[in-house]
Amino acid sequence: MLSEKSTPVVRATLPVVGAAIGEITELFYAKLFEAHPELLRDLFNRGNQAAGAQRQALAGSIAAFATRLVEQPGTRPDAMLRRIAHKHASLGVAPAQYDVVHRHLFAAIVDVLGEAVTPEVAAAWDEVYWLMANALIAIEQGLYAEQGCLSGGTWRDWEVVGRTEETADVVSLLLRPVGEGARPLPFRAGQYVSVQVELADGARQIRQYSLVGAADATVRQIGVKRERAGATTPAGEVSNHLHDHVRVGDTLRVSAPFGDLTLAEDPADRPMLLASAGIGVTPMLSLLHELVARGHRQPVLAVHGDRSPADHALRAEQDTLTGKLTAGATAFWYERDATSGDRTGLVDLGEIEVPAGTVAYLCGPLPFMRAVRAQLLAKGVAAADVHYEVFGPDLWIAG
Repeated sequence: MLSEKSTPVVRATLPVVGAAIGEITELFYAKLFEAHPELLRDLFNRGNQAAGAQRQALAGSIAAFATRLVEQPGTRPDAMLRRIAHKHASLGVAPAQYDVVHRHLFAAIVDVLGEAVTPEVAAAWDEVYWLMANALIAIEQGLYAEQGCLSGGTWRDWEVVGRTEETADVVSLLLRPVGEGARPLPFRAGQYVSVQVELADGARQIRQYSLVGAADATVRQIGVKRERAGATTPAGEVSNHLHDHVRVGDTLRVSAPFGDLTLAEDPADRPMLLASAGIGVTPMLSLLHELVARGHRQPVLAVHGDRSPADHALRAEQDTLTGKLTAGATAFWYERDATSGDRTGLVDLGEIEVPAGTVAYLCGPLPFMRAVRAQLLAKGVAAADVHYEVFGPDLWIAG
C-alpha cells in the first residue's frame, strides 16, 4: 500500500508522468543499454526493442500499477504482476537487476521531467517503483523455489530428438534433457519454456515457447512459428534460427517451465472455451491434454482462427483431443480456403452457444483476443473467467 504521504503526490503527478511515460521508457532503455550492452545482447528481445513493443509494455505496466495504488488503495494488480513475474523467471531475472533498472529509470524520469521532479515527487515515485519491484521479486523468488533453484538458475541443456514440419511456417521440436537419467521437470498445462540460442553475431537471444503435449510425457514438445518481417516489425531472430539451423541431435539451452495460463487446481467441472489464433494453438493443446486426463465431463469448445486450413498447425491433434472428451467440440474459422464444416472469415462467436459458467482461455494476436473477450463478455461470461496468454510483451495493459 502506498503511504499516506506519497498518495496525494502520486495522484497529483500521475497525469504528468503518464503523459511522458513513453518518452521516459524510451530514454530509460537507451541509458540502460548504453551502460549494459550485454542486457540487450543476451537478455532483452532485440526484435521487441526495435519495434518499440517492450517500451509500450513497460510504460503500460508502470501506469497501471501507479493508477491502481491511488484509485484502489490496499489492492494491487496481482494478475498483471504474476504474468510479468513468470516471464521474468523464465528469463532468469535476479533481484539485483531491479537496482540497475531503478538507477537508469529514475535518471530518465529526471531528464524528461526536469524541475518537476522535486525531492517530494522523487520520493513518492521511488515508493511506487519499489512497491512494484519488491512484489515482483517476491513472486519470482517463489517461482524459483518451486523449481528447486536459485534466482536465474533454471537453465539446462536439452537435445533435439525430433523435428516435424507442421506447416510452411511452423515446426515442432521434441526436446529431452541432456544427462544420464535426466528427466524433464514437471509442468502445468498451458505453461511455456524459454529457449536460448547463440546467433551468428554471438548474441544469446531468448524466446518463450508453449509446451504442447501432455504433462507426463518423457520428452517436451514446442511449436515454433517462423516470424517473418512485417511492415513495422523485423523478422524473428530466434524463430528463423530454429527453423533454418536446428536439427535432430543439436542442443538448446532451455529454462524450467513458467506461465500462469493454467487450469484451476480445483478439479470441479465447468464448461470451457479454448480460443486460439495462429500459433496460439500450442498452449490450448496442452490444456486439452490435461482436460482429457482429468476426464472432464462438461462441454469444452476449442475455437481457432487462421489464415487457411494449410496454416492451421496441429489441427489433427486438436480434433483428436476434443474427440476424446465427453462433450468436446471444435469451431474453426479461416480467412480463405475454408472447407465443408468450417467457417470463413474471422472468429465470430455470435451464433455460438456459450453455456452459463463458462471459463475461457485465449491465446493469439492481441486484436483477436480483445475481440473474443468482448464477444464473451457480451454473452455473459464473467470478466474474471477470461484468461489469456500474450506471446511477447503484454501490450493489453498498455492499450
